[in-house]
Amino acid sequence: QVQLVESGGGLVQHGGSLRLSCAASGSFASIYTMGWYRQAPGKQRELVATITSGSNTNYASSVKGRFTITRDNAKNTVYLQMNSLQPEDTAAYYCRVHLINGYGYWGQGTQVTVSS
Repeated sequence: QVQLVESGGGLVQHGGSLRLSCAASGSFASIYTMGWYRQAPGKQRELVATITSGSNTNYASSVKGRFTITRDNAKNTVYLQMNSLQPEDTAAYYCRVHLINGYGYWGQGTQVTVSS
């Protein structure tokens, strides 16, 4: 079982920055992919960024050049540095991890609100 604890959300002005963190704990097989997804009110959950154990990254086109995903494998933690935030980035952000055995887990979500 994997427990995911997210932190770093909050209220920020247009153009500001936030850094999200997600730490995985528990007894589990090695983590393969870690990532962030977001869901705005009335919209489907969408991928923001993912990073593999080999540090290969993938970003949604809407955040490329503004967001950076990194991970600390020793701490089982993934980070999302968000710069140049825009009101359309407002959403609940969810951490997601996939283990090498195929199981996936979601975090509880952290709210990011960008004021215009």
